[in-house]
Amino acid sequence: MTIEKKPIIFLLLATATILVGTVVTMVLPFRWINDPKLAIASVKPYTPLQLEGRDIYIREGCNNCHTQTVRPLLSDTERYGEYSKSGEFAYDQPFLWGSRRNGPDVARIGGKYPDAWHVKHMKDPRSMVPRSNMPAYKFLEQPLDTSLTERKMKALNFPYTQAQIAELSGKTELDAMVAYLQKLGNDIPWRKTGKAEVLGELKNPFQDNAAVLPEGKKLYLEHCAQCHGKDLEGEVGPSLKDLDKPDAVVFGIVYSGIPAGSMPAFGDSLGKERTWKVVTFLKSEHRR
Repeated sequence: MTIEKKPIIFLLLATATILVGTVVTMVLPFRWINDPKLAIASVKPYTPLQLEGRDIYIREGCNNCHTQTVRPLLSDTERYGEYSKSGEFAYDQPFLWGSRRNGPDVARIGGKYPDAWHVKHMKDPRSMVPRSNMPAYKFLEQPLDTSLTERKMKALNFPYTQAQIAELSGKTELDAMVAYLQKLGNDIPWRKTGKAEVLGELKNPFQDNAAVLPEGKKLYLEHCAQCHGKDLEGEVGPSLKDLDKPDAVVFGIVYSGIPAGSMPAFGDSLGKERTWKVVTFLKSEHRR
């Protein structure tokens, strides 16, 4: 007789097969992910303010448009940096990896921009990213509800002090959101320190070439004006009206950025030639 005609034996074998598959595909990977050997020492638990920001991030559905995982694909690593490791999410309950990118991935957003950039972006996304379809979150400028903060920290077994809890007084939901965004990816040393391949002996190929000024100005308005102002008067970033620095130094700053969240690098998006055109425009404005 075939096994199909023995329902009890067939049911037991099918159940055993499913259990084995579940252990192999779910239980063991979870055990490997939580292996202390895979922990990244520099990754720290969330502070009370960062945790409140994370809860607001979830409440507003930000994870429906933004992923938080850099896949080991060239298209991901070239844009967002080193691919994600399991140890980066040791304190994420639940994880927010996501599977849809209506907006860019934010796994490495921490430290890329200054706090003021995030504040302005949250209030009016298109003021910083003209083609953004992200809604405005100006309403987050409301008092932060901290009634459950201490209980959350205890439930997740995150270390905190009473001073940290007290510091939440007077904070807004926007403050918490910015603190959370600045935490993402900022615990691991993944950023490149510079673009050594182009920062050798630098000389501006467009120096005193007025023909490139219109394009340089256009590039400035597209990529730089959101932080430095349309007239170079400064806003999120400093004023550039009195940019008394050598061309090579200005090129290095624009191309490679400034670490610690002062300014992101534009070398990957602009390239060498267009960066020089921006530099030429900035220097022409300085010489006026």
